[in-house]
Amino acid sequence: MSHTHTMKTLFGFAKAVFKRRFWWGRGGLAVEDVYNYLPLEGLFATSGQPSEPEFELIKNAGYEHVINLAPASVLENAVVDESSILRGLGIEYTHIPVDFKAPSERDFSRFVEAVEKTAVEKLWVHCAANMRVSAFAYRYRCECLDQDEQRARADLNKIWEPVGVWRSFANLQAGS
Repeated sequence: MSHTHTMKTLFGFAKAVFKRRFWWGRGGLAVEDVYNYLPLEGLFATSGQPSEPEFELIKNAGYEHVINLAPASVLENAVVDESSILRGLGIEYTHIPVDFKAPSERDFSRFVEAVEKTAVEKLWVHCAANMRVSAFAYRYRCECLDQDEQRARADLNKIWEPVGVWRSFANLQAGS
């Protein structure tokens, strides 16, 4: 299986971190410009880390709640005080910091609970590069919503092809 999307995501993450440190990387003009944006029809939108100005775009597009799966650290390209920024925009915020090297069943349970108790029409879920989120969304769609695995897998693979601990976490079968 080709790892083209994984390489694109990793390269794009490095580029996003670099751009964010300079004036020209402050954000796009539409939610579709947020790094690794991927809407999951009927569920929620997913992405890598939005910039502070992109949170305004997210608000203007009608999103009412943001779930963040990335730890709040510079290495994760985090926005300083994301919760306060979102509160200031009137957007609810849930933070579930998932260690990229060790996603857990507790993390997944917290994610499922957050998604299912979110009583809003438009939900945005992000992490640093959309790698955590895409794996969580894949598993949620297959295990909790009983959606078609091939369709969920196609969306997952638009972002990356999980390996190692992430392959196990997502319950992906070897050779599939």
